[in-house]
Amino acid sequence: MIFMGKVVAITGAAGGIGQGLCNYFGAEGATIAAIDKNPRLTDFLSSADFKSVHAVVDIGDKDAVARAFRTFGPIDILVNNAGFSEHPTFARTDPESWALDVNGNLNGAYYCAHAVLPGMKEKGSGCIIAIGSVNGVSALGDPAYSAGKAGLISLTRSLALEYGRFGIRSNIVLPGTVRTPLWERRAAKDPSLLETLKRWYPLGRIVDPIDVARVVGFLASDAAAAITGVALPVDCGLSAGNIVMARELTLENF
Repeated sequence: MIFMGKVVAITGAAGGIGQGLCNYFGAEGATIAAIDKNPRLTDFLSSADFKSVHAVVDIGDKDAVARAFRTFGPIDILVNNAGFSEHPTFARTDPESWALDVNGNLNGAYYCAHAVLPGMKEKGSGCIIAIGSVNGVSALGDPAYSAGKAGLISLTRSLALEYGRFGIRSNIVLPGTVRTPLWERRAAKDPSLLETLKRWYPLGRIVDPIDVARVVGFLASDAAAAITGVALPVDCGLSAGNIVMARELTLENF
């Protein structure tokens, strides 16, 4: 149990990736400080097989975030996982919805980092890991969400640069399509959806939540003690290149 005695704060803990992260770190001995705006968080934690504390708050509310982290006490590892997208195109995004998406995907991560940094600095160690997206490095739709995720990459590097001398590491992982309940519901309406998506991934599949959790666990562990400021794709090869285009250009079905 490599995280025994550690307190791991996980935002968006009630979602598909969030639950995977909670279960992974909990199984490795950590106490989970779970945050989500969805009240179903309590239902998930009530049946979980790990020690936890929780707060049902919206991380886009800076005052609520500050109160929650004061309740939690010192945090060893922060996983800024919370995120959402409700506006798939620029044409369907108005100023209010843009602000909403950027606040939830970027500002909230800053509020959480701001809350834990003093304690990490005081003890001379800590780890902050953001769950970004391949959308943060390429135009794949959802422009406000993508802008927020791009901002997370910059935030991650700024934290790594400024706080490394205090023993605090900061990294970000960039998942592709993840098999969450949201995608499962979409697939239930259109059984061909996931098969269509798989064509774009060199590994021939989309990402599972455990794939993300294992990489986050590595980055949070002593095995990654010399790694900070990294943006690491966890995307089944999507960002390696455009495999559909490559097949068409070469006339080869590799």
